Amino acid sequence: MKWMQFLTPAQSFDYKEAEAYMAEHASDTVTLLDVRQPSEYKESHIPGATLIPLPELTDRLAELDPEKPTLVY
Repeated sequence: MKWMQFLTPAQSFDYKEAEAYMAEHASDTVTLLDVRQPSEYKESHIPGATLIPLPELTDRLAELDPEKPTLVY
């Protein structure tokens, strides 16, 4: 996957660790990225999440702020 070259791999968080991370950081300092399909996002998503379906990620990387950590689900 070509998009992986633009991201720095990190350890996985379970949902409790992700919740704690989000609680400790202001929402404007972290990007929460939803890579599911639009129908899944419409059905349910975490408030404030940005939708970029995984097949579109390579073409839309410029929409992500490289200075912010990105949590992907």
